[in-house]
Amino acid sequence: MVGYSFMGKAHTQAYRDVSYYFDTPATPVLKAIAGRNEDKVKDAAEKLGFESYETDWRKLIERDDIDVVDIVTPNLSHAEIAIAAAKAGKHVICEKPLAMSVNEAQAMLKAVEEAGVIHMISHNYRFAPAVQYAKQLIAEGKLGKIHHFRGVYLQDWLLDPKAPIAWRMKKEMSGYGTHGDIAAHSIDLARFLVGEINEVAGLLKTFVHERPLEGSPDKMETVDVDDASAFIAQFDNGAMGVFEASRFAGGNRNGNRFEINGEKGSIKWDLENLNNLHVYFDDDAPGQQGFRLINCTEAEHPYAGAYWPSGHILGYEHTFINLIHDLIESVANGKNPTPNFKDGVQNQKVLEAVAEASEKKSWVSIES
Repeated sequence: MVGYSFMGKAHTQAYRDVSYYFDTPATPVLKAIAGRNEDKVKDAAEKLGFESYETDWRKLIERDDIDVVDIVTPNLSHAEIAIAAAKAGKHVICEKPLAMSVNEAQAMLKAVEEAGVIHMISHNYRFAPAVQYAKQLIAEGKLGKIHHFRGVYLQDWLLDPKAPIAWRMKKEMSGYGTHGDIAAHSIDLARFLVGEINEVAGLLKTFVHERPLEGSPDKMETVDVDDASAFIAQFDNGAMGVFEASRFAGGNRNGNRFEINGEKGSIKWDLENLNNLHVYFDDDAPGQQGFRLINCTEAEHPYAGAYWPSGHILGYEHTFINLIHDLIESVANGKNPTPNFKDGVQNQKVLEAVAEASEKKSWVSIES
């Protein structure tokens, strides 16, 4: 396996579609990158080590030397590219949220299933060793029956009302604002760790309704998506969930955190300290009870053994490396990884149900 840097859309809008070519299942090659601006995409190809570039994603999909297409475009084009790639026999990995709507997401899932290609959605936070270890503890019954999932994803980069508008603040391009961009991650983590969500009640809120154009501070455009979302949820297994996402939470640069409470213990995780898992077990001796800190860099922790000696911490980039590792292994063995487009569809159902609940000011049920 060749090491490489993954460029998600959180870091670039110039680098549109990234495609991977496999000479053999064990030797991936960065074959081509596609973007609309030739100067920028050429520069990206040189910097990231791609053999070539295209200025039209359709030409990239038509190429016989492309096996896997990675979609990192704005949400508006996810469905069109993914469906075309699947019909061309390409394996597909797509950024989150999977689509603009449940109907689009279901069409994408149908396309990849009918084509028989490998499909994956880029919820990278699942792939922190500490999160994987949390999943292991829950699966082993160490926490017992789960009572609570509490998830927040807080940022503050839009707190300034003079910050310019971008595609993430335009419904026609993103579908949702904060709700689809970062609450989607909390939803995926909740489903991964606790189980399916069957009912929600929530609120979407916009605080700044107009923002200036980039480079033209006197020209204003309407913000027609949410700046924050909050909802409560019921899980199939009886657990209750509380979720909050905001880009107006001052002092929070990237505060993706969760806490899970069960009948036998609890776990806590914070992305900004992603190697550490806080664990509490109710059967500890009196006087010794409380959260203990586990630094998840031991060989016993999922994925961690592939890197450095114990205590040599991993970073944000390793969550993507672990995700892409599973994708490559899946292409090699023909067995679909998770999270995949099925997860993307279910996450989309939760996103849509919360938006409906906010509009109706009532509980909304979700079908699995």
